[in-house]
Amino acid sequence: MQYGLNRAGRQIRHFTSFLCFMMSVERPVHGRKWQDCRRSPDFCHDAVVRPFRSIAAFAMQGVSAFSLGLVGKVFADRARLGLPAFEFFVCAERPGDVRTDLGLPLHVEFGLNHLARADLIILIPPDDAVPPDAPSSAVVGAIRAASERGSIVASFCTGSFVLAATGLLDGRRATTHWSLAGDLAARHPTVTVMPEVLYVDEGTVVTGAGAAAGIDLCLHLLRREHGAAIANVIAREIVVAPHRDGGQAQYIPVPVPTDGCDERLAGVLDWARRNLDKPLSVNDLAAQALMSPRTFARRFRMATGTTPYAWLRTRRLDRAEELLEITDLQVEQIAHQVGIGSVSVLRELFIQRRGVSPRAYRRAFSQL
Repeated sequence: MQYGLNRAGRQIRHFTSFLCFMMSVERPVHGRKWQDCRRSPDFCHDAVVRPFRSIAAFAMQGVSAFSLGLVGKVFADRARLGLPAFEFFVCAERPGDVRTDLGLPLHVEFGLNHLARADLIILIPPDDAVPPDAPSSAVVGAIRAASERGSIVASFCTGSFVLAATGLLDGRRATTHWSLAGDLAARHPTVTVMPEVLYVDEGTVVTGAGAAAGIDLCLHLLRREHGAAIANVIAREIVVAPHRDGGQAQYIPVPVPTDGCDERLAGVLDWARRNLDKPLSVNDLAAQALMSPRTFARRFRMATGTTPYAWLRTRRLDRAEELLEITDLQVEQIAHQVGIGSVSVLRELFIQRRGVSPRAYRRAFSQL
């Protein structure tokens, strides 16, 4: 454990100067033009705005205590690690006690007027199992006003019903818990509901699946706005996977086998992460797991909800982003270190993922 802490400390010190820069760098605003093309808002050139620093968690009656807790954990004060100082606060329709799904009262100091202070508003789901009633006109007006001022509005699980009621999802894609996707589509037919994914990023509005997917949504927003290095450190701090693709399945219908296969797969994934610089193939992973490629691919999808190829590609691009942010390595060197090899292939994959080239991505995150 001490080795792990020392290693994390070295990584944190390695990008301390990067973090200081990120506190002052200007970033592109999430404009309508980007929403139309659905590319990463980080690189829209219409205007500039700083990455979000103030986060408002909006709590309705019956709010999920679990969901509120996990959002608060992601954006907790970690100044001791040299991370950005987030201002996190909870708002309700009016100040006072809000009932949680556990039946316990939660005293909320701020009302709707405080949403105007937030760069990012997260609609915390009420009861996770039941679609909530439509929000009041005051709530709808406050959320829409914040969005018009440039705030990012995010939701997950049943919170997506609240966001859809504001009209901000009209004509856009969205997700919610897989078991409630039909209800969301029926209530809001102008919204394209995607029940199979973990989260959907539409720029200034972002939606997530079930309650636990709220962590994935928050880490995605951190990665999008503040970079992979910061998102990875926070993920390590709260002991969760640093990045799961939004397109990864949120529901795996077949249980993971209990014959030891899951342990072998975990070992293979750890081995693959340590060997991303090598041109690993599905056959290599299968051999490491002592399985045939066909059996391995089937077991892999059962356990992770994605394919070995997609998982490898995501891990390689995650690492490439981090190296672009915190090192001065040439793009050619990075391509080889993450096992992609060809700069042209890395560029193509990067454009598919981020809408820009690796060099343009670096310019958004590197010191001037």
